[in-house]
Amino acid sequence: MEKKYKTLKDFFPFYLEEHSHPFNRALHFIGSSLALGCILGFISTGKFYILAFALVSGYFFAWIGHFFVERNRPATFTYPIYSFVSDWIMYFKMLTGRIDVEFAKIKSNKG
Repeated sequence: MEKKYKTLKDFFPFYLEEHSHPFNRALHFIGSSLALGCILGFISTGKFYILAFALVSGYFFAWIGHFFVERNRPATFTYPIYSFVSDWIMYFKMLTGRIDVEFAKIKSNKG
């Protein structure tokens, strides 16, 4: 039976474990960066169809990482809100070079 997460704090370590392969994280980073670029494109042009590209690029790269690299089911299917927020937390941690610190926390908590 799958664990039910009640808080983002409890969910985030699980989320990171589902993204343990660096290439999967890189694909997520690319997709999220493209999504941000699309959002900026929408803001600068006002063309709503660009927002569709934001969704497609974000999820396309992430799902490639899950299905072909990690070979796991994207957490967004079960926890869409926690996964969305966790993806941006992971993005920020990668952007600031702090992602390894998060994986070290998970490792130390497992004993």
